Amino acid sequence: MENFSIAGSNYIPSVNFDAQSGVLEIAGESYHEYTVEFFQPIIKWLRDYLATPGREIVFNFKMIYFNTSSSRRFLEIFDMLEDYQRSKKGKVTINWYYQNNDFDMLESGQEFAEDVNLPFNFYTF
Repeated sequence: MENFSIAGSNYIPSVNFDAQSGVLEIAGESYHEYTVEFFQPIIKWLRDYLATPGREIVFNFKMIYFNTSSSRRFLEIFDMLEDYQRSKKGKVTINWYYQNNDFDMLESGQEFAEDVNLPFNFYTF
């Protein structure tokens, strides 16, 4: 399977999914108007990637800011990863990075961690 990447810019996060290593990363800011359209190819790639059972996945979220619409897409991703771990014997770890003293971003990660049954690690950057 090919790697997947999107160069980040204003309002759009960078996406770097390494199919061989299993390290998947979304970083930056996400507050554009068309989140459904933007995240559609990301969700499709992830769905295809998760078709193979038993993968070990590390998902790094290094967000500075995201809007409510992006938050919904992130929850969709977490739900997919939770289902994969449960039903396809995968091992998923979420690394949630937040800027030092950005307690809102930390709290967002903690709320996601309560919503899904996946291991979350919290780190500052």
